[in-house]
Amino acid sequence: MTEKELLAVACEQFLGKNVQDIKNVVLQTLEGHLRSILGTLTVEQIYQDRDQFAKLVREVAAPDVGRMGIEILSFTIKDVYDKVDYLSSLGKTQTAVVQRDADIGVAEAERDAGIREAECKKEMLDVKFMADTKIADSKRAFELQKSAFSEEVNIKTAEAQLAYELQGAREQQKIRQEEIEIEVVQRKKQIDVEAQEILRTDKELIATVRRPAEAEAHRIQQIAEGEKVKQVLLAQAEAEKIRKIGEAEAAVIEAMGKAEAERMKLKAEAYQKYGDAAKMALVLEALPQIAAKIAAPLTKVDEIVVLSGDNSKVTSEVNRLLAELPASVHALTGVDLSKIPLIKKATGVQV
Repeated sequence: MTEKELLAVACEQFLGKNVQDIKNVVLQTLEGHLRSILGTLTVEQIYQDRDQFAKLVREVAAPDVGRMGIEILSFTIKDVYDKVDYLSSLGKTQTAVVQRDADIGVAEAERDAGIREAECKKEMLDVKFMADTKIADSKRAFELQKSAFSEEVNIKTAEAQLAYELQGAREQQKIRQEEIEIEVVQRKKQIDVEAQEILRTDKELIATVRRPAEAEAHRIQQIAEGEKVKQVLLAQAEAEKIRKIGEAEAAVIEAMGKAEAERMKLKAEAYQKYGDAAKMALVLEALPQIAAKIAAPLTKVDEIVVLSGDNSKVTSEVNRLLAELPASVHALTGVDLSKIPLIKKATGVQV
C-alpha cells in the first residue's frame, strides 16, 4: 500500500480517537501477536535469539496493523526477564558454558597455535633448507656461470687485446704509411722548394750575373760589331785603296808593259835589222849578268870540292850549263840564241 492509501485507512480506523487511544490499540495488537509467538518458542530460543523472535513478531503483526493504516518500520526487543530469575540463571549457565567453551577454545586455539607454530617452524626450516639449498645451488651455478663468464671474458679480453694489438699494428702501419706519405709530400715540397730556390738562384744569377754578363756581352758584342763594322769599313776602305792602288799599279804596269812591249817590239825590229855581229854584241853584254846570276849562289860558298875524278863528267856538266844558257838568255833578254848560228854552234843546241 502507498502512503496515501495507508493514510486513508488510518483516518478511517482512528477518526475521532486521540493519540493515546491509537497507541493502546497498536500495543494490544502487538502484545497479542507476541504472546502467540512466545507459545511456539522455548525459553532458551527466546533468550538466545532475540532478533529472530522480533522478526517473527514483525512478520505476524504487520498485516493486522497494516489494515489499521499503520506500517511497522522497526520492532526490537529490549530485554527478556522473569520474576523467578529463571532467565538470569539460564544466562549464568549459558555464560559458564560459554566461558568453558571459550577456555576450551582458547586451549584448542593455543594447541592449534603451537602445532601451527611448530608446523610453521618446520615449514620455515624446510623453506630455509630449501632456500639454503637453492642458495647453494644458485651459488654453485653462479660460480660455474661466473667461471664460464670469466673464461668467456678472458677469451673475449684476449680476443679484444689481440684485436686491439692488431688494430694498433694496423694503426701504426697506417700512421707509418701516412708518415711516409707525409715524408714523400715533404720531400716533394722540399724538392719544389729546392727547385724554387734553384729558379730563384737562377733568376738571381740571371739578374746579378747573367744579365749583367749578357749586357756586358751585348755591349762587347755591340762594340765588337761596331769594331767589326769599323774593321769592315776599314777593310773595305783598305781594299778600295788597294784596289785603287792595284788599278793604278795595273795601269802603270800595263803602261810599262805596253812600253816594254813597244820597246821589245822596236828592239826586235832593230834586231831584225842588225846582223849577227850586233846580236852577238848584245849577247856578250848580257853574259856577264848571266854569269853573275849563275854564280850568285857560289858567292856564299867558301870552298868547292870536286869529289869525282872523272874529267868527262866535269865536261858534261859544263856542256849542260852551256846548253841551258840560251833559255836563260831568252828569259833575260828575249833573244833566242838558238837562232844565232854562232851560238848554236858553240852550245850545240838542236833546233
